[in-house]
Amino acid sequence: MINQDIHKNTYNQRNIKWLTYLMFMMFAMTTDAVGVIIPEVMGKFNLSMTAAGLLHYGPMTAIALAGIFLGFLADKLGRKKTIVIGLTIFVISSYLFLIGNTFGFFLLLLIISGVAIGIFKTGALALIGDMSRSTNEHTSTMNIVEGFFGVGAIIGPFLVSYFLSQNVDWKWLYIVAATLCVVLIIMALLAKYPETKKTTEEPINVKRTLKMVKDPYALGFSMGAFLYVSIEAAIYVWMPTLIADYDGSFMFIAIYALPIFFILRAGGRFFGAWLLANLNWTVVLTISSLLIFLCYAFSFLNDTATVILLPLSGLFMSVIYPTINSKGISCFPKSSHGSVAGIILFFTSAGAAIGPLLMGVISDLFDSQAKYGFIFATVLAGLLFIGFLLNMIFKPTKKRLELLNKSEY
Repeated sequence: MINQDIHKNTYNQRNIKWLTYLMFMMFAMTTDAVGVIIPEVMGKFNLSMTAAGLLHYGPMTAIALAGIFLGFLADKLGRKKTIVIGLTIFVISSYLFLIGNTFGFFLLLLIISGVAIGIFKTGALALIGDMSRSTNEHTSTMNIVEGFFGVGAIIGPFLVSYFLSQNVDWKWLYIVAATLCVVLIIMALLAKYPETKKTTEEPINVKRTLKMVKDPYALGFSMGAFLYVSIEAAIYVWMPTLIADYDGSFMFIAIYALPIFFILRAGGRFFGAWLLANLNWTVVLTISSLLIFLCYAFSFLNDTATVILLPLSGLFMSVIYPTINSKGISCFPKSSHGSVAGIILFFTSAGAAIGPLLMGVISDLFDSQAKYGFIFATVLAGLLFIGFLLNMIFKPTKKRLELLNKSEY
């Protein structure tokens, strides 16, 4: 009987983990394919770059707002209901791409899908904490989850490019994602979730989430996420523009610079899961952020350095975001994981929208030269490194993580 219970728990744990992995892969297929879709939409509807860019900024803003205003649902309704609600909204909005054919309609659907992502992602992030037996295991699992996100970021743009080469409308990417999502809903409904114990009598609502923003741990990790995502978004939004005129001897790397970046980022996250299970996370983040800063700083030496170093930075970026997310969430009781995940998600999406926007504005001030935007991104990379260096030296989270590791895991 005991062996059967152990087998059943192992089976459920495995199913829930795969559900989480596939959720992250699925939504990355759509969000990270927007860069390939935008040129098609610009041509079809005769839009400016600013207008077409709403396909990126719109859903990112929706994810951010859903994270901070609806993140509490994972704590109030439970992980299962929250995930199913978010996935269901995503399925409906994705299948609706079949019936419309205007820019405004597409933008509306992407904004709705952004809200859906914000809902089910906070549920999934909270679920990772429920599955984990220690803060270190939480961080390791988070890196694997984000590794699957990285795989989705490769699959999505590839599918869109393949569809376009076969004269198939890019909208079918969302039909593929919606169909995969239906499978995920079935998995979510059948899975047995670990119980989340409520450790406070405080009402679980938006007011509680906004109050948590003032917590120095929530705010500190959120600012780290904002800086990191601004730096990362610089690559997939503006690097193609920066190296568009490259004609040197490393042309192959220049042509495939973005896929190389995504592959290194995804592969590094799977390796990072092992690395962080065996090394101190504060040291790993400090060294990784220093290497990112050096990649950005030395990319200004010449065009060849730019083409090689900026894609290479993906390898060093790989462990940073999942670790920021994991440690930030782990600084709170499991009953608050949905809310704090929503706060970090808000700053994450804000960084993805605001960072590239400021880079574009700065570049436009200098006759639309993208390198000036990357100077700004390099400054942000330097600030991120300084933050992690101070974190490694002073270890402000050590006592809180040790306390919660004993009481929550």
